[in-house]
Amino acid sequence: MIQSGEDILVEFWRSFVPLFVAVDAIGVIPLFMAFTEGMEPGRVRSVILQSVITAFGVALFFILAGPELLRFLGVTVADFMIAGGILLLVISMTDIVAGEKQRMQVDPATLGAVPIGVPLMTGPAVLTTSLLLVQVHGMFIISIAVFVNILIAGALFLSASRITAFIGTRGAKIVSKIMSLILTSIAVMLVRKGIFEIVRGLGQ
Repeated sequence: MIQSGEDILVEFWRSFVPLFVAVDAIGVIPLFMAFTEGMEPGRVRSVILQSVITAFGVALFFILAGPELLRFLGVTVADFMIAGGILLLVISMTDIVAGEKQRMQVDPATLGAVPIGVPLMTGPAVLTTSLLLVQVHGMFIISIAVFVNILIAGALFLSASRITAFIGTRGAKIVSKIMSLILTSIAVMLVRKGIFEIVRGLGQ
């Protein structure tokens, strides 16, 4: 069945919002600022470009290869919804309980790729959310939603100093906690839907 432009837009927003929450770019800004402290503006822009390319490349690979891998392993959509929901729940609860996201020792030459691109921009939450949403909305919609979210994250990193000056480091942490709480709710919803799918399958 051919979808109308309005239907595609609705599906895009239903994919965009959970991914926006999973990326949590504002919550990552304090770490980004710490990693790039003292760098020249040109070098910072190079780091951001490297991070955007790496983050999208890794996410796209999982979007394209993930569903086939699940089918090869005999994992159903319901199975993955429950497992993915539990994983997202653990990740989001850890972010809520932890004092702050952990800073790693990094190599300046690969800073944009690791850890900013992966796992800060495209981490377990983004990969799990993407694979779950592919089962519902398809690869094209999810790929576009992921790409737009990563571009937004890159744009926010470009404006990191102004954002930090406006909301402060504490404000960024508060936003991150709220995002984690929303992600917790999404995780519970995924587990619930997965259980309902299994129960419905048993009934049939």
